[in-house]
Amino acid sequence: MIDLHHKIAVLVIWAVTYLGMAIGRVPGLKLNRAGIALLGAIAMMTFGGLSTASAVSCVNWPTILLLFGFFVISAQLRLSGFYTKVADGISASLGHPAKFMLVMMLAAGGLSAVLNNDIVCVVFTPIVATALVRKQLNPVPYLIALAISANIGAAATLVGNAQDMMIGQVAHVDFGGYLVWSAVPVLFALGCAYGVIWLLAKKTIHSVVPAKLEGEQAEYPFDRAHVVKGLVILAVVIVLFFLHFPQELIVLAAAGIHLASPKFRTDDLLGEINWSILILFMGLFVVSEAFRATGYGDEAVHWLARGGFDLQTPPVLVAATALLSNLISNAAAVVLLLKIITPLHFTNACLLALANSFGGNLVIIGSVANIIVLQQARQLGIKISFWEFSRLGIPVTLVALGGLLAWAAVAG
Repeated sequence: MIDLHHKIAVLVIWAVTYLGMAIGRVPGLKLNRAGIALLGAIAMMTFGGLSTASAVSCVNWPTILLLFGFFVISAQLRLSGFYTKVADGISASLGHPAKFMLVMMLAAGGLSAVLNNDIVCVVFTPIVATALVRKQLNPVPYLIALAISANIGAAATLVGNAQDMMIGQVAHVDFGGYLVWSAVPVLFALGCAYGVIWLLAKKTIHSVVPAKLEGEQAEYPFDRAHVVKGLVILAVVIVLFFLHFPQELIVLAAAGIHLASPKFRTDDLLGEINWSILILFMGLFVVSEAFRATGYGDEAVHWLARGGFDLQTPPVLVAATALLSNLISNAAAVVLLLKIITPLHFTNACLLALANSFGGNLVIIGSVANIIVLQQARQLGIKISFWEFSRLGIPVTLVALGGLLAWAAVAG
């Protein structure tokens, strides 16, 4: 049992940590969300009575290992020139702006479903933006469409983003079962996203946008043999997921094959890993598990249920997930909800996975993928305002979440 003194300390640390996650920084310091989560975990151990062994046990290591493995797989494909080749191929349809947007969104969504959506945005943004500027097309709506389609596509499988990996591991969701359940709402959301964005933005695509094309991202030369190797290994990994082997072991074995590479140095592969994401999740696991142990989370859930807001009902769960994703980030929202909603049945697990991805399209700060696109565009001299993103993101999100709830009502 946790004594009252430690329970109060845990509550304060949890509140301060999640407030920091919501703001995204600490005034006067250079901390980002990963640093805030890590400091929260350290504070739990220092002031919350959490031992080192307990802190280590709070982390869902299969999720961390799964995410690490996919980072390595994605890194090998990136260094092989796969992403650059795909992005260059998409740029070939620039003569037809509507077709270009459709092809770009389908490619970004499809790749995000089997790889990490953040990496897709990192690679695609400078290539797509440069091609559009040189063609004298306004890159802003296209870059917003890139972020939105990557978020939607990531929801198609349980490996598209870190949050969904975690949901699959914690709630023991079947990979194939989720893929079948998610297909309809994801395709509906992607189709609606294209229609809404093109309808609202087509009059602005020929607007002149100031941009500087210095400092563009280095393009890796295309290596056919290693691209084929990477794609074959990725295909084997996905197939094995359907056979119910431990997913983290499958991905780690694939990562091990890539690390034993005759072409790419270990430092180069590990240098492509987003270590901040791994640290953020480990910190949040510790902070959220310490909070759960106090019982305050359960009390809050019961209090909300008595007021008519039962988090186990689809509309409330979807709304709460989307709202929290934009207040404290989708990663923090998922970690928190996984700790306070128990048991998490299959349908609700699917709703949580899809709603956090769809909800991340509401505003710029709703998803890391959005921020990546914004920051990389800014480096090229392309400014995407909060309003420009929201003007497209809000209607897309509302339509996507409406379709998700309709599908939940039909599919059960």
